[in-house]
Amino acid sequence: MYKQIIIVRKDLEMSTGKICSQVSHASMAFLIEAIRNDWSQWVSTGEPHEYYTAEITLEKDLFEQWIDAEYTKCVLKAKNKTQLLKAKTLAEEIGLKENEDFWLIYDNCHTELEPEEDGKTLTCIGFKPLPNEIVDKIGKKFQLYS
Repeated sequence: MYKQIIIVRKDLEMSTGKICSQVSHASMAFLIEAIRNDWSQWVSTGEPHEYYTAEITLEKDLFEQWIDAEYTKCVLKAKNKTQLLKAKTLAEEIGLKENEDFWLIYDNCHTELEPEEDGKTLTCIGFKPLPNEIVDKIGKKFQLYS
């Protein structure tokens, strides 16, 4: 079985809406990356609705066991930025790659957060859906977000 984990910083005391937005960004990151990498062409139809086309390539197991199944997600908490970055280190230690297997999500600080670095604040880390045995190596270090 595949599942996706997203780990959110608790110390930022984000509103429920902000947390939902950041988790959504983290959950979608792997699909957005696939679309950006595989978009093929701009299609101009002359109609009011013009569009891009994309041909996304996904691993067979990921598609069958997550996208075409239950798309299980677990939202976990990190007490602060340091603990969140430990998830990144754990991921790298087991061979996962940033911007391929996981994404650090930064808020642009237009609403409720204050910038921490370069005008942005690190809010969460999102992993692409992975087999349980890989997810558990990282996720077992964190509790469910509450």
